[in-house]
Amino acid sequence: MAAASSSNASGSFARACRAVGRVLRSPFRLTGRGIRKATHAHGAGESGLGKLIELHAVNGAGDVMITVALASTVFFSVPTDEARGRVTLYLAITLAPFALLAPVIGPLLDRVPHGRRAAMSAAMLVRAVLALGLSGAVATGGIELYPAALGVLVASKAYGVVRSAVVPRLLPPRISLVKANSRVTLAGLLATGIAAPIGAGLHRIGPQWPLYGACALFLLGGYWALRMPPVVDSAKGERKAHMLAHGERKPSLRTVGPSVLHGLQANVAFRMLSGFLIFFLAFLLREHPVAGQSAAVSLAIVGVAAGTGNALGTAVGAWLRARAPEAIIATVLGIALGVAILTAVFFGAGMVAVLGATAGFCQALAKLSLDALIQRDVPEEVRTSAFARSETLLQMAWVVGGAVGIVLPLNGVLGMAVAAGIVGTGALTAARGLLTHARHTPHPHLV
Repeated sequence: MAAASSSNASGSFARACRAVGRVLRSPFRLTGRGIRKATHAHGAGESGLGKLIELHAVNGAGDVMITVALASTVFFSVPTDEARGRVTLYLAITLAPFALLAPVIGPLLDRVPHGRRAAMSAAMLVRAVLALGLSGAVATGGIELYPAALGVLVASKAYGVVRSAVVPRLLPPRISLVKANSRVTLAGLLATGIAAPIGAGLHRIGPQWPLYGACALFLLGGYWALRMPPVVDSAKGERKAHMLAHGERKPSLRTVGPSVLHGLQANVAFRMLSGFLIFFLAFLLREHPVAGQSAAVSLAIVGVAAGTGNALGTAVGAWLRARAPEAIIATVLGIALGVAILTAVFFGAGMVAVLGATAGFCQALAKLSLDALIQRDVPEEVRTSAFARSETLLQMAWVVGGAVGIVLPLNGVLGMAVAAGIVGTGALTAARGLLTHARHTPHPHLV
């Protein structure tokens, strides 16, 4: 009887444990199903776009984990003057991957279109290894940190180039290129927003822990990249695009009409504005934080505002279905310029947050509209390469804007005036041409 009673008790305990396990797993299982349903909607599951959306989310989460670890070492852990030097050095080395990307990495990836899955996987695995290397350097902040950070940036931009080329190969019949790009981008933004506080929490355990998290994410991404559909490695109908070519023998961005060039000019201004605001406000709010808040919290407020604006702009861009992209770009140029001027005139913490949100919103809409212009005006055989080359130019503009933000004196009104000048320059060079061609160019609905 005692043995039977003991057996019954053991069975009851096992059933109770299984029941508790099911209850604990249920939220994660339901969340996973919800995410899979969202990423695979409208034919994205069948075409393989859903897998790319999930892969890009992992990529964004891993990158922000590394950013959290580096920011704590390069920026927050030292006095402001020393931080300026460290960030300047860090920004200087970011010029290397951008400069290398256009003449070296882009053409190299053009020549190996059948290895896109392997290239994305390699970019993930390289960052996984480098994250482990960085984990030993962040504690000391030694010079060895910078070569590893450079490698991370090169691998990250290489992934971005390949991802730009992959999206058109995975388009479902019911989704346009601009809508597909918006879904991929939005997934990355959402993953970044989720991973950033997790990375901050891991940093409280130790400065190397966000890098351990990044390593795990990139290992997962490397595996997922290899499981992408075989069509990713297809090169059917593709040819290289040369952005700066002047001849007419080969298709290039200069041969497809001025709308793409004007759209690119406007996006260069927005990307410069983004880089400028990130670095200028980082130092400004460190010295003059929001009343009653620490520098980290002040930066987080502006960062959340910018991220929310970016996500909202991405969502609105998908909803607009890229109608009249020239008019959209010209409109957001005017909005950003107006808000930047108001922020310079009525400078304050609230207006800075509004400018951050507006800049994020306008940049997202402008980029999606540029994607639509490339889809419409660039010949299909060079379209994927054109996306890669234009993204390289935009990333270089971000670095230039960041450099201006670092060297500028920490005067809020002056900084916001410079921000308005950056957007104003973009408006002067691009808005008139965009509006002119918007009136004379038919715009099919890119459904």
